[in-house]
Amino acid sequence: MRVRVAPRKYPDELRERAVRLVIEAKHDPATRHAACRRIGEQLGINPETLRGWVTQAEIDAGDRPGTTTTDAQRLVELERENRELRRANAILRSASAFFAAELDRPQR
Repeated sequence: MRVRVAPRKYPDELRERAVRLVIEAKHDPATRHAACRRIGEQLGINPETLRGWVTQAEIDAGDRPGTTTTDAQRLVELERENRELRRANAILRSASAFFAAELDRPQR
C-alpha cells in the first residue's frame, strides 16, 4: 500500500530561503513574530506557515526541544510496519485455528 503525499504548495528552495531569512533576522526571540510576518509578506507566504517551518527547522537543528523530522518519519514507518505485522499475525492465528480444527475432526 502506497501513501499518497499531497503536492507541496511552496517549492523547497523557497521554504529553505524563507527559513534562513527569518533565522538571520530574529536574533531576539521577541522579534520572531514580526520577522515571520514581514518576510512572509515579502515572499508571499502565510506568516503562520513560515513560523511553523522555522520552529521545525530549530527542532531539527537541536536548538529547540521536539520531535525531529527524521524521527517523525521513522515513527510513521514503524507504525505502518507494526500494523502490517499485527495483520499478518491475525491471519496466521486464523489459519492455525482452521487447520487445528481440521485435524481434530474424525476421519471417515
